[in-house]
Amino acid sequence: MPDVPTIWSSLADTVTQPLFYSSLGATLLRVGLGFALAFVTAVVIGIVMGRVEFVRRFFEPAVLIGLTVPGLVWALLCVIWFGVSLTNPVVAVALSAAPALTLSIYQGTRAMDSELREMAYVYRFSLATQLRYLWLPSLLPALLSGARLGLSLSWKVIVLVEMFGMSSGVGYELNNQFAAQNVAGVLSWTLLFAVVMAVLEYGVLQGLERRLGRWRKVATV
Repeated sequence: MPDVPTIWSSLADTVTQPLFYSSLGATLLRVGLGFALAFVTAVVIGIVMGRVEFVRRFFEPAVLIGLTVPGLVWALLCVIWFGVSLTNPVVAVALSAAPALTLSIYQGTRAMDSELREMAYVYRFSLATQLRYLWLPSLLPALLSGARLGLSLSWKVIVLVEMFGMSSGVGYELNNQFAAQNVAGVLSWTLLFAVVMAVLEYGVLQGLERRLGRWRKVATV
């Protein structure tokens, strides 16, 4: 186990290299595309599952199975199916994140106030009005909690995909450090990756939650 000065030196050396930023950029792009695909799919399926019983019974087994499949399995399957291409990590991330997102949105849809939905139907609100003033505010907690869980799963899977089937990215660099038996290098890349995830959580998701949830605080005053 290397001492703290050795790890700090390796970390500083990694940050000063252009390779770190190109690898991080590649990983963020893959996670972003895969998570966006999972998010759009989960919103559509989750809402319909919460409203239509037949759809719920059709998709529920797939969602539950998807929650139990390890991320390593998706990573290996996508490497076999798609090879070294952008489709590989995007599909792996989407398959890993979509079940948790779908379940969260489904539960949020089921918890919506039925009287509000009835009022929107009676007054014949347009679909755009319902989405803006009814569905999105009501589903906001479910969307944000599902996004947190989905992103955490996405980070784990993307590292596995890049280790096994990509030639760039943070996971690829971690695998290189492992192959060289460089413990300090592995720890430095891991710490930097954790810092990026913390910035996204505390700087992006929580900031977005405070901004979008301001109306709740005003309503309770």
